Amino acid sequence: MRQRFRKVPSVLTLSVLCVLAGQCSSGQPSMKFVMDTSQFWFRPQISREEADALLRDQEPGAFVIRDSTSYRGAFGLAMKVHEVPPNSPPTSRTGEGATELVRHYLIESSAKGVRLKGAAEEPFFGSLSALVFQHAITPFALPCKLRIPSPACNFLYLNSVNTETLTGPCAVEKAVSMSLEKETLPSPTIVNLKVSPKGVTLTDVQRKLFFRRHYPAHLLSHCGEDPKSRT
Repeated sequence: MRQRFRKVPSVLTLSVLCVLAGQCSSGQPSMKFVMDTSQFWFRPQISREEADALLRDQEPGAFVIRDSTSYRGAFGLAMKVHEVPPNSPPTSRTGEGATELVRHYLIESSAKGVRLKGAAEEPFFGSLSALVFQHAITPFALPCKLRIPSPACNFLYLNSVNTETLTGPCAVEKAVSMSLEKETLPSPTIVNLKVSPKGVTLTDVQRKLFFRRHYPAHLLSHCGEDPKSRT
């Protein structure tokens, strides 16, 4: 696996060496979480073909919402499904990124709100976030529930290294070298890493080394890989 680290200057410059260890966390979302992650699933400027390519290799339930290019004021929902729904017409799109398992739905907008077009069982929702939230809990007319993308991931935390006044790739190189040159290599622990506009938060899943550490965004100065590509 490729080594990564997060460097946070405080009183001492701190480098946090991590190794990517798992899939993004998942679970039933809250409305706030849906709204906070809208930058990941609301991609108004992308084309239908770009949505196909983006979702082609994703898990079922992955989705994006974009502006419709055919219906003014409407939106297009593209989602990856487990299998082609019965009686669904074949996609007319061809070329790189095209796949029968990425289905497209029209979200109409009116004074009543937004809803999937052509589905009588679909209610109106006050916003796109509300529509996404409810369809992440129950599929309604969709083939499966929507899967909310999460900016939180699990990593293996190794240790913290004082890089003094170094920053950038030099700090990364020193942090990796000092960690690998220890007589006894650091014992890794799984941490959950969450990135938000406010900064980076590490939570020790098993509470071996710490409970939770938050690094404010204004203190984060660099993120990078080991220049020597050591593993």
